[in-house]
Amino acid sequence: MSIKSKKMTRIPFSENGNTAFEKLIGHNVTILHNWNQLEETFWQSTSLDKELLEQVRRTMAFENGCEYCMVKGGKADFDSSEMKISIAAAFAELFCKDHHSIISGHFDLLKEYFTDQQISELCTFISFINASQKLGKIFNLTENFQTHAVVKLKDLK
Repeated sequence: MSIKSKKMTRIPFSENGNTAFEKLIGHNVTILHNWNQLEETFWQSTSLDKELLEQVRRTMAFENGCEYCMVKGGKADFDSSEMKISIAAAFAELFCKDHHSIISGHFDLLKEYFTDQQISELCTFISFINASQKLGKIFNLTENFQTHAVVKLKDLK
């Protein structure tokens, strides 16, 4: 089934991009290109572990209500004894729920587990993923558009 034949998004897909998300932001090729470059930078060129980043992304998908993102990897799945991942995921969850409530004490806790560079990278990653997932939600990117789904939404409830 082609992307165009699935349930409607709030704006039509562009001809640019490979995924449903890319086709929605692909109305401006420069934005699409730079968005994808930034995403690739987060996954390939940061000092943060890719598994940590993925668990943070999954945690945020459920807080932001992005079906497209939720079914891509399912719920966060890590051992709570993995303190770096636990702290990062909790911080990301708080960011999604109420970024206004983040105080210096939260950064003091981050500093126990992360370097300043890693905190900067984590916060920018969280901001980028937050924006991506909220775009997915407002554009109505449902699970039907996710070609890399590992789980069905009904199985996540």
